[in-house]
Amino acid sequence: MPFTAEEMHARVLYRDPDLLILDKPFNLPVHYGTKSHDHLELYLPFLQEEMEEPPRLAHRLDKDTTGCLLLGRHKRAAARIAKLFTFGYIAKTYWAVTIGAPEEKEGRIDLALTKQRVPGASRMFVSPKGKEAVTDYRVLAEADGFAWVELYPRTGRMHQLRAHLAAVGHPILGDPMYGDHPLPPAAMHLHARAVTVPWGPRTEPPLSVTAPLPAHMRATLERHGFPLPE
Repeated sequence: MPFTAEEMHARVLYRDPDLLILDKPFNLPVHYGTKSHDHLELYLPFLQEEMEEPPRLAHRLDKDTTGCLLLGRHKRAAARIAKLFTFGYIAKTYWAVTIGAPEEKEGRIDLALTKQRVPGASRMFVSPKGKEAVTDYRVLAEADGFAWVELYPRTGRMHQLRAHLAAVGHPILGDPMYGDHPLPPAAMHLHARAVTVPWGPRTEPPLSVTAPLPAHMRATLERHGFPLPE
């Protein structure tokens, strides 16, 4: 198996008796698929520890998206996390490197999206008949025709960030599906940087967790002189 138990344990960002937050690796689907037999669920038994069952996925990230992934350590916890996502109580922050930068350095992309089948996959398209999809963003830095962008999805549509950025003319570097004009050869540069979860008693502040940049994104930021985070 490509990932050892030690490597998966090293990717744990947070753990308590109910919740586990994992730094999801690049190029690893969360579920089994006809095109990929290696997937995250194969490795969840490595993280079972004292529990009666392996942790359960409570949401998903795309295969080439890295960073914060929430798992319930038992069935009830997974259902609770899913409900928090459904009602919009979990705040997510993503980082992306895009081709060019939006003219407005801070703003909102409010474009409804609809899912359609394309050869071998499903893809989201902007459509007035689609479902509401809202993404807030701010440009952190730009250089050499690229931008480092922070994204705050306010809805949770499939491929929302990728489709929205492509729709405004600034696809994510390395995106194999939404890069409608030729992109430089690269891994996809989309990272679930942070999550904020109202997890403890109401008297406690929300839980906030961040994931370190994957190596390919860190290398890109360094190459173009972007200020690197700690």
